[in-house]
Amino acid sequence: MTEVSAQEFRPIVRFMGTDLDGSLKVPYALTAVRGIGVMLAYAIARVAGVDTEKRLGFLSDEELKRLEEVARDPLGHGIPAWLLNRRRDPVTGKDLHVYGSDLVYTIREDILREMRIKSWRGVRHSLGLKVRGQRTRTTGRMGTAVGVSRRRQQ
Repeated sequence: MTEVSAQEFRPIVRFMGTDLDGSLKVPYALTAVRGIGVMLAYAIARVAGVDTEKRLGFLSDEELKRLEEVARDPLGHGIPAWLLNRRRDPVTGKDLHVYGSDLVYTIREDILREMRIKSWRGVRHSLGLKVRGQRTRTTGRMGTAVGVSRRRQQ
């Protein structure tokens, strides 16, 4: 490993509206951005031409700019559609990838749409029950614990 001066290392790096830890390797640092997982982070780094073993704090401004450019338009840079988190969007019909607060808003809108059309999942959401087919006999109970009461000892 080469000697790098302390001026070149940045402990906190701003990337897509999120503060990232500069001491982590590039793919793992990118996963702190909501909507980017490890697989997508590796793909973004490779397409941008950034060494995946490098620490994020040692990247130049130009490398960070390339990373952000690829992350904003993954399909346009050759990243396959199966890595995206919003395939065949119900509104636009396109393959999209959503990040940060947009991701939170999109998920909330999906749940509200399901509740509005009264689909099975929407009804379960509105009742506060499990949505994905889990058992509800013993888990997912709300309120105080109800168990067997023991007799007082004398």
